[in-house]
Amino acid sequence: MLKQVLFATSDDEVIEIDLKDPWLAAFLAWLVPGLGHIYQGRTGKGVLFFICIIGTFLYGLYIGGGRVVYASVPSPLTRWQYFCQLGVGLPALPALVQRERFKRGKEPLLADVMRPPDMRPGYTSTDNSNNEVKHPDELAKWHHDLSDRFEIGTVFTVIAGLLNLLVIYDAYGGPLVIPAQSGKKDADPEKESHRGTEGTEQK
Repeated sequence: MLKQVLFATSDDEVIEIDLKDPWLAAFLAWLVPGLGHIYQGRTGKGVLFFICIIGTFLYGLYIGGGRVVYASVPSPLTRWQYFCQLGVGLPALPALVQRERFKRGKEPLLADVMRPPDMRPGYTSTDNSNNEVKHPDELAKWHHDLSDRFEIGTVFTVIAGLLNLLVIYDAYGGPLVIPAQSGKKDADPEKESHRGTEGTEQK
């Protein structure tokens, strides 16, 4: 069991926080945002992180119609945003399952959510004037149909993943405590009174 002891020098108070196993806490914080802090007993902080990060991630997924989180086929490198989204851990992992099923020609799970786009031609949609629009692949169709919502949803999910990196670090290293600056000690009232008297006499 590992512990981190932090000193607050302002009043010589010793703050002791049990981080338990920092590596396990960091892994849990990646797997589910806030879970590492709950494991350490910092429940309030863990719940707050969970609500904020998962809420941001799910809102972005909702804005993007469930299309903005996916791992590309054949190479994940062509969808660099997914590496940022993967920072939220478990909520982004279904994209890897969908990717493998898509590669093997199996039916996607979760009602198509997080399924990679089909890069073959033959996709069409209708514009605002009810004219048929032909697209080079399904990804182009998603961009057309969702318009700005595709990019906005992507940004929300990426931000959620990057924010969780800070949560992971906090679970591993513990909270940051900034010691109070050691300023001048309070002046002696008698000295202050004496100085005031001297000033009056000089006048």
